[in-house]
Amino acid sequence: MEHKGTVTLETERLVLRRFQLDDAPAMYRNWAGDGEVTKYLTWPTHKNVEVSEKILSEWIGQYDRPDFYNWAIVIKETGEVIGNISVVSIKEQAELIHIGYCISRSRWHQGITSEALGELIRFLFEEVHAGCVSSRHDPRNPNSGKVMKKCGMKYDGTLRHSDWNNQGICDASYYSILREEYDARKKEAG
Repeated sequence: MEHKGTVTLETERLVLRRFQLDDAPAMYRNWAGDGEVTKYLTWPTHKNVEVSEKILSEWIGQYDRPDFYNWAIVIKETGEVIGNISVVSIKEQAELIHIGYCISRSRWHQGITSEALGELIRFLFEEVHAGCVSSRHDPRNPNSGKVMKKCGMKYDGTLRHSDWNNQGICDASYYSILREEYDARKKEAG
C-alpha cells in the first residue's frame, strides 16, 4: 500500500479534512457528547468539551504519520463539523484497512455517512491501493450495516460475543469490499 495520510477529500455535499483544535465544541455538541450517538461505539461519551479537546490534541499530533487516517466530516454548504470517519486498524500484509465512523444524530438518515464512506473507499482503493476495506457494527444498530451495504460492502458474517461497546459485550457483524469488487462496481456505474 502507498500511505498518503489524512488528505482533504471532497464529495458533492461534504469536505473530509483533518481535525483542528477549534473543532472541539462542535465535536462535543454534535456527536461525542451525545449518548445516543455513542450508544454502540467502543469509546465512552465525552463528559465535557475538555475531553473532546484532549482527544483532538492526540489526533492532531499524529497527522504527520502517513498511515494515520482520521477525518472530520464537514457539511460543505455550512462548514459545520458533524462527524468523524477514520481508519481504525491496518493489516499491511493482508492489504486490509478497517473503517469506523459516527455522525451527529441530526444528520442521520440523510445519506451523509454513505457519502463519506463511499469517498473513503474510493480513496483507499484508488490512491492508497488497499486490497480490502472492512467495517463492523453491533447487530442492534442495523442502520450502520445499511450504510456499508449501500457502499458496496458485502456481509461477511457475525462473530458472536466477540466485541465490546458502550452496551457491554456484543456480537459484531462484519462487512467488506475487495479491490476487484470496487473496480467492477465502478465499471458498472460507468
